[in-house]
This record gives sequence, structure tokens and C-alpha cells, in this order.
Amino acid sequence: MILLLNVLTAIYLFCAILLTIYAAGALVLLIAYLRNRKRVIPTPPLTHYPKVAIQLPLYNELYVVERLLDAMARIDYPREKLIVQVLDDSNDDTVRVVAQKVAELRAEGLDIRHIRRTSRKGYKAGALAYGLTQMDAEFVAVLDADFIAPSDFLTNTIPHLVANPKLAVVQGRWGHLNTNENLLTRGQTLALDGHFVVEQTGRNRSGWLMNFNGSGGIWRTTAIEDAGGWKDNTLTEDLDLSYRAQLKGWEFLYLPDVVVPGELPPQISAYKQQQSRWAKGGSQCFRILLGPIWTNERLTWIQRYMATMHLGQYMVHPVIILLVILTPILVQADKLQELSLGILGFAGLGPPLVFIISQHALYSDWRRRLLAFPALLALGTGMAFCNAVAVVGGLIGHKEEFKRTPKYVQQWQGNIYAMGINGTVYFEALLSLYAFGGVYIAFHKMPEIVPYLLLYAVAFGAVALWGVLDALTMRRSTPPEPPRNPVTA
Repeated sequence: MILLLNVLTAIYLFCAILLTIYAAGALVLLIAYLRNRKRVIPTPPLTHYPKVAIQLPLYNELYVVERLLDAMARIDYPREKLIVQVLDDSNDDTVRVVAQKVAELRAEGLDIRHIRRTSRKGYKAGALAYGLTQMDAEFVAVLDADFIAPSDFLTNTIPHLVANPKLAVVQGRWGHLNTNENLLTRGQTLALDGHFVVEQTGRNRSGWLMNFNGSGGIWRTTAIEDAGGWKDNTLTEDLDLSYRAQLKGWEFLYLPDVVVPGELPPQISAYKQQQSRWAKGGSQCFRILLGPIWTNERLTWIQRYMATMHLGQYMVHPVIILLVILTPILVQADKLQELSLGILGFAGLGPPLVFIISQHALYSDWRRRLLAFPALLALGTGMAFCNAVAVVGGLIGHKEEFKRTPKYVQQWQGNIYAMGINGTVYFEALLSLYAFGGVYIAFHKMPEIVPYLLLYAVAFGAVALWGVLDALTMRRSTPPEPPRNPVTA
């Protein structure tokens, strides 16, 4: 028994060290951002208008597709130099809606093409790769179905690619169409703003490897080809191609002032599915790319280290689950009193500061927006089990279908794409009860860690309850009619 407890204590200490390293990484990114936040990237003059394609990968997007295509008609770029590819893998009424809208836009003079494949092979990566074989544009932008490109999107990005032949990607910042829809979307806004304001700026301006975010960016087609093209061996084809291109020596540019707004998942099951896909895809990329990163002679030590931190960011979730499980056991056995983990508390300041500073940088009402921080805290901790399962699956090479994130246009209740209760809710409820048991034990033996365990007890319980309440809401709702020109704000 003593040997077992010593082993569990060693595992706990190792996990705490990993969590400290992760939190310290957020501090490093924050410092990098603060050092570079005032650096302005001027838009170079556009000497000529190259041929550009915009790819719109779709799969059953009935509620948002007309809005997406209407935005294409407003793009400010010479029509003779612009191609729009609607890469439609849908198997529902989206196909009819797209065909009708494409015909209307073609009659107005837009070179827009409705491209259908015989199968959904390769999912989004397969659709993007197939689209490249159907055109000869020098640059290609990618927009997911729930994004609305501003009219000046190309005129703000293309000049950088034309001026710098080493530049593979220009990535814009994701905005949000439905921040105030509910508490879930407000929490997501904090998380995404932290990534796009602090992390992407810090990485890019410091010369570290960054990623194309899958939407709201534009590629040089020769860079895609040189890096090996789109591949479907991970669920995050955007992250995979980004790293392969940079390992080849291509440069990336992030422009936080080019804002491309998209829709946030307003339903917890949809958000879980999105995060699970990102977590599994990220861990797949970690497994595939870690070796090439550390053997690439082009990269400096700090570039390799920060790339490892980036690709391994979802690894924190299995670590959290292990810590939650081990803490009550070791407290009961009087083993944690021997450990000093004060540095974890200091490093833990990093993530909250990222969110606070990003809100301050973007919004005049940033204090009010930070009232959603408890929701973000619940999401970041309470979804650890869901993401941990995905991470383990990615690391062991488990194959899975690419599951799109449903888009609802603020009408998810009863929507035909709305999802049922997520199966992990039962495990989250059990973890919540287990952590509450740990709170009771710690209260009598180690009161100083009661807040830590209470946080996880409440977070797991909140995410589980969120799923149950969403399911009950769906039962009481009737499906909305698909809006022709839905209004989002």
C-alpha cells in the first residue's frame, strides 16, 4: 500500500508540473503579446490584382448558406479576377437552396460555381483539395459556412501576399455574430478573443509557428502544394497543413484588424462536439508533427518549444482528470501535505490575464464582458473529461468521422440540426459528485485545497446540468422555418 501511494504521489507531482508548464506557457505568450501589441503591419500598395478563389466548404448548412453566399456578392474585388467555389457535400435541402442562389448570383455576373462530389471522402480536407483541382487561382481563401466575410477582406489581405513571395498565409481575426445569445456564447467569446488577440499576435510577431484557423484566412496555392496539400489524416487539417508549410520554410502573417465574424455554438452539445474535434485533431497533429518539429534545422530552440506547447495545449485535460481523481485519495492518505505547489498558483495567473487583457484590448465595455468569466471557467474545467477522451483517441491513432459543428442562426431550440444530450454528461456528473466528496475530505484534513476541489465539483456539475437543460429545452420546442436572409447580431 505504501508503494502504491508513493507511485500515486509521483504521478500527482508529475501532473502538477505539467499543469504548471502549461500555465507558464500562457504567461510567455502574454509577455510576447505585450512586447509586440503596438507593432503595426502596414498594408503594402497593390501593384496588380491576381486571380483569387474563395472556397466555401459546406455540409448541410440550410440555415446559414444564403447569408454566406450573399456576402460573396458584396466582396470588393474585380469580378474577372474572382472565383467562388461552393464545395457542397450536403445531403439535405441545402443542395437545392445553394443551386438556386448560385444561379441568381451567376446571373448578376459573379463567377460562382456549385461543386458537388460523388462522395464525402476526406471530409473538409477532401473538399478543399478537390476544389483546387478545379481552378487555377494564385491565391485561395477559405470561409466556413457560418462566417461572413467583410467586403474588403481580399483588399486587406491580398496586398501582403503579392508583396512577399515567401508568405503562405494571411489569417484574419475571428469576430462573433452571436456573443450575447446566451451565457455559453459569452464564455466562448472570452476564450476565442484570448486566442486571437493574445496568442496569435504573440506567436506571429515573435516569429514562432502559428496556425491557419480553418476559416477567415487566405493561402498561396503554391504553398499548399509545396507542403503536400490538404490531408485528412487528422481532424484539424488546417493545423496540420499550417505546420507542414512552416516546416518547409513558408511564412505566415496574422492581421488582428482584419475581422471575419462567425457564429458561436449556442448549444452545449454542439460546443462539446467542436471542442472534441479540435482536441482530437490537435493531439493527432502532436503525434504526427512532434518529431519533424524537433529535427527541423530551420527552427530555433524557442520555436520548437513554443510549437510543442501549441500542439500539446489540449494535453492539459487528461492531466486535469488525473489530478481530480488523485487529490481526494492522497489527501485522505496525508500525502499531499508533503508537497509544495506554490509555483502552480503563480503560473496559474497566466490564463486569466490572457482573457482580461484581450477584452481590454478589444472592447470599451470590457469590464461588463468579464462578468462571463465564471462561464468560461466552468467550460475550461468542466469539459476536461470530454476533451481528455478525445486527446487519448488522437494519441493512440483512433480514426473518427469529421463531425461538423451545427449552425443555427440563433434558433437552435428545435432546430433540425440541434443535437441530443452528449454521452459524457453522465461521467461529468459522477466526477462532480466525486469532487464534492473530495471537498468533504479536504475540509477536515487539508482545508487550503477546498477551493481547488470545489471549483472542479461545480464546473463538472455545471456542464452536466447544462446538457440536461438543453435537452429539456429541445423537447419543448418546435423546429423553426429556415430563414431566407437571417438576421444575426
